[in-house]
Amino acid sequence: MTSSFTGRLAHLSWVIFFTLPALIPLSIFWVWPMLYSLYISFTDWDYMSPTYNLVGLQNYRNLLGDEAFFQALLNTVYFTAGSVVPTIAGGLLLAMLLHKKIRGGSIYQMILFSPWVTPTVAVSIVWSWIYEPEVGLANWALSLFHLPPLEWTGSMEWAMPAILIVTIWKGVGWAMIFYLGALKKVPEELYESASLDGGSGWKTFRNITLPLISPTTFFLVIIMTVEAIQAYDQIQVLTQGGPAGSTRTILYMYYQSAFEQFNMGQATAVATILVILTAFLSLIQFWTSKRWVHYQ
Repeated sequence: MTSSFTGRLAHLSWVIFFTLPALIPLSIFWVWPMLYSLYISFTDWDYMSPTYNLVGLQNYRNLLGDEAFFQALLNTVYFTAGSVVPTIAGGLLLAMLLHKKIRGGSIYQMILFSPWVTPTVAVSIVWSWIYEPEVGLANWALSLFHLPPLEWTGSMEWAMPAILIVTIWKGVGWAMIFYLGALKKVPEELYESASLDGGSGWKTFRNITLPLISPTTFFLVIIMTVEAIQAYDQIQVLTQGGPAGSTRTILYMYYQSAFEQFNMGQATAVATILVILTAFLSLIQFWTSKRWVHYQ
């Protein structure tokens, strides 16, 4: 028994020895900042004063009683659903078209994927010119169809759709690349069998293609949802959370609380809620991905 215990202790020592180089920077640059941020959320620190007071759960109570917080939460849900669903649907549609070995398909893939590798700030600046009410290309395109011009980012009604257009345009090529890889893994024999059985194109797509690429769909839904919750650059460049808070998401509310209002206690409370939402989505992915293992 003594030798067995000694062997396990030696094994544990080797595990610690090999994982320590990774655990040290992880603890310094991730675990400790998160714990300290959680601590700050229980204070009234104004970001500049050397002293502060502990206020307990007051920052969280203020948030739960603040209409602006729930409006930011609704905006976040709106932005997430409005960007994830069209991006995934558009990526799948483009992948289905390019999967048919059309001439110049690789060039089309490169063009469609290029917005994803372009910095979001640069893309958003270009789109801010496109949305310019007087001389922008967006209103010029509307005039071709005899439609009235829009204020776009200056309108409470159209500011969020304007941001969604940029986000979808940027991400649809990325989703397309993943779907192209998934479609290549679908056995051609299944399509041939479905064709012999008289299956139509829609039935084949619904009963064969969709189920077999569902792991990719699930992966994209989780990853894009997390990214949508954490979206900041395009909102900052295009609308700065306005007009009248119509595009203020939870992350942008954190930015405004911390670096405009200098209420770091409330800002870190917002960040804590954001981390909880992100962690919850990650846990969903971890728990439910096991059912798709046999598709991989």
